[in-house]
Amino acid sequence: MAAAAAAATPNSMLLHRPSPKAAPSARVPARAARIHCQAVAAPSAPSPLAAAGERGVYNFAAGPATLPLSVLQKAQAELVDYRGSGMSIMEMSHRGKEFDAAIKKAEADLRALLAVPDTHEVLFLQGGATTQFAAAPLNLCASSSDPADFVVSGSWSDKAFKEAKKYSAASVAWSGKAAKYTSLPADFGAIAQNPHARFLHICSNETIHGVEFKDYPEPKNKSGVLVADMSSNFCSKPVDVSRFGLIYAGAQKNVGPSGVTIAIVRKDLVGSAQPITPVMLDYKTHADNASLYNTPPCFAIYICGLVFEDLLAQGGLAEVEKKNQHKAGILYDTIDASGGYFICPVDKPVRSLMNVPFTLAKGADLEKQFIAEAAKEGMLQLKGHRSVGGVRASIYNAMPLSGVEKLVAFMKDFQARNP
Repeated sequence: MAAAAAAATPNSMLLHRPSPKAAPSARVPARAARIHCQAVAAPSAPSPLAAAGERGVYNFAAGPATLPLSVLQKAQAELVDYRGSGMSIMEMSHRGKEFDAAIKKAEADLRALLAVPDTHEVLFLQGGATTQFAAAPLNLCASSSDPADFVVSGSWSDKAFKEAKKYSAASVAWSGKAAKYTSLPADFGAIAQNPHARFLHICSNETIHGVEFKDYPEPKNKSGVLVADMSSNFCSKPVDVSRFGLIYAGAQKNVGPSGVTIAIVRKDLVGSAQPITPVMLDYKTHADNASLYNTPPCFAIYICGLVFEDLLAQGGLAEVEKKNQHKAGILYDTIDASGGYFICPVDKPVRSLMNVPFTLAKGADLEKQFIAEAAKEGMLQLKGHRSVGGVRASIYNAMPLSGVEKLVAFMKDFQARNP
């Protein structure tokens, strides 16, 4: 006990994590002996932590990522009998009145959140944002010889560029590779755009490298459009949708589970896909059928709808952005105040509010220890992406302030114990 007390630091006192205590299990009475059925335990009641709005752990995964507990609890309550229908939403027809109401409300709430103008379609798709790497040039370029410009600011925009080369004359207008993807163009005039490019593509937030656009460039071609992969900062802040011809985002970072991809596309860009475009990649297919051309990912769309309700209840995206700025500020301040013990390589003006990568100056072995000890304290999925290593804390909308506060307390305690 004396040794434990001596090893304690002021921050270590903040790291105690109570173990959830399972509520006593009710038991189903044994059936008649002649049936030879064994008595079984009924599902346990929700843990005291869940009932109190806590889960005992904080999930810092980059995606699929943490979801609001209130959303999960509502989905749990409706899972077996969706709003008196006698069916789960996972087993009802996507053309029935219940799901039709759910998808229409999800679209309406998303339009309200982002102030999506009537000039744009909202589509619920499948295939992840990666499929949109092909869909974008197939729909926005008349042929594979049409030029398209790409700002390559990290791994995902690089993948988008490479895929687009199959269906357009794609070129790199700016690259951050030489700086190891730690910066963005300080002057948008430095983006060497083709004046004839059909679109200019950006990734608004690079999940792996942690760089985020705070403003957006304009296409040099006045007839061209701005396209953005917003997968990892979608619905984290207000966005002027009218500036974009196309926004697409995988839901599994900020607004739902994996399985659904949201595209917001200007209506006048729909209907001119290249002849080789597969039917499922043609935006007109989905716009003409209200995202119901084939069976959509019903449960994932339903969860997105619950998340949109939650974001609106918080006061909308302006309020959500304030919370995200506060959380990220606490974490970045801790890194910067560590005297070089923790290092974030990203240029300060473009640091992401969603994904915070950092390393430990003493190297990979100590990083492994940091990640392992954090997991024991209930802070999970902090390992950096396999391509870059280090540590990465993804602090999306649903990450509570208490999770970031616990992480920074642990960082300070870890540094004190491992100088």
